Amino acid sequence: MGTNRDWSLSVAAAAEGVRLEIGLPNLDGKPVTAILSLDRDEARTLARALLAASGDAMERTFPRMPGAGDT
Repeated sequence: MGTNRDWSLSVAAAAEGVRLEIGLPNLDGKPVTAILSLDRDEARTLARALLAASGDAMERTFPRMPGAGDT
């Protein structure tokens, strides 16, 4: 199954941690690439924040039914 997303993400190991490149092909009519060079602690902090945000989004998308899973 293919997707038509308008951004790209690439990740590569770096000497001090990790390098993230986020590509936007059309930001105000021009392509832009944001590069984040993170050490290991920063990469872990970012990963935790993204995981928390995705969990929050999932809960908002699929709200828990009253009484479901209560023990």
